[in-house]
Amino acid sequence: MYQLYPYFTNDGSVGLFSPDADDIYHSTYGALTEAYEKFILPSNIDMLLKKNSEIKVLDICFGIGYNTKSLINYILNFQYNAQVYGDKNKTIDKIDTDNIKSKISVSAIDTDKTLVYLSPFFIANKKRVKNNEINFAQNKIKKLLSGKITPNYNLNKEVNIILLNFLQNGIDFETEQILYSKKYNQFFDRFLVNLFKSYKLRRSISIPKSSLKAFLHNIYYKYVSNSYKNAIKALKSLDFNFTVNIDDARTVISQDNGLYNLVFLDAFTPAKCPCLWTLEFFKILYEHLEPNGMILTYSNSAAVRNAFLHAGFFVGKIFSDTANKFTGTVAVKNKELIKYELSEYDLGLMKTKAGIFYRDENLTDSNEAIIARHKKEVEKSDLISSSKYIKNFRRENDI
Repeated sequence: MYQLYPYFTNDGSVGLFSPDADDIYHSTYGALTEAYEKFILPSNIDMLLKKNSEIKVLDICFGIGYNTKSLINYILNFQYNAQVYGDKNKTIDKIDTDNIKSKISVSAIDTDKTLVYLSPFFIANKKRVKNNEINFAQNKIKKLLSGKITPNYNLNKEVNIILLNFLQNGIDFETEQILYSKKYNQFFDRFLVNLFKSYKLRRSISIPKSSLKAFLHNIYYKYVSNSYKNAIKALKSLDFNFTVNIDDARTVISQDNGLYNLVFLDAFTPAKCPCLWTLEFFKILYEHLEPNGMILTYSNSAAVRNAFLHAGFFVGKIFSDTANKFTGTVAVKNKELIKYELSEYDLGLMKTKAGIFYRDENLTDSNEAIIARHKKEVEKSDLISSSKYIKNFRRENDI
């Protein structure tokens, strides 16, 4: 049976641990917070919503879907000044999408089908949590978690209902077994699980479309909340579409002819999954980015930034007001879109061994092959080591 390794992060949203990589997928300070601050807030989405008639988003390594969920949440809240920050009691009883005139399309890519189809069910706003049932890397996770839940952003239930409407038909037996398992019960929203059950039963019964609304009202009334009604209203009002590809992102994008306004690059760490951080992959992304588009990623890696530069992008940084530090990277074709430029230190670091980027000429190599080739290149390089560079930089700048 498919195994999940979930835990609650410090903002009450669910994160995942990877036993293969012996590392976490999501920041312990908050999976939802990370999505907002590294992908949504720096994305100029307000400007896009005001100016563009069509917004196309590419979500690479969709996973649990926090980046797409946060995007939908932001758009639904757009006329309410979008950001729901620091107010854990904030809810929206009425969704009015009249101010949103854009057609919004999200194309998601991931290799893990089960995880993608589980994404609408994960809890994002838990206020009281216990991670005492974690039976994997328990000590490691506990050290990373503060034990105190601090919600920074509120994810409206409507968002998961909207996603479920797009994904419900792809949920297979194995996914259902996980949803109904007591082992993972605390990590899934029971409302969404029960709503899916109602969808499934509805499909198994022949009901005229004219009677469908009455069917839901009479038979499943206890599941039809204001959130459900708001989500259905939003789906009818918004020109929104969501598609998902379960495949290697290199293959999907190579066969794609579309151009995107926003690209969320949320692949696993370059040191362990370099195939989506290579120069060749970034060159493909360049071809698929609108002139005023933006690629956003959590990575601060000198090798990643150097690869972006060599692929033709202008590169900048993402700053988090909450963390009061730089927490990611942006790559653009239009330099004017960069709010925080790379510093002298950042540019110097890219000229060290740490800035040697990964290569994958045919976009088909395994991660192991890419890592092995990169290791040899670093070993043969005459460039200064990053540690020596940092030491010299601090001495010269009296840091």
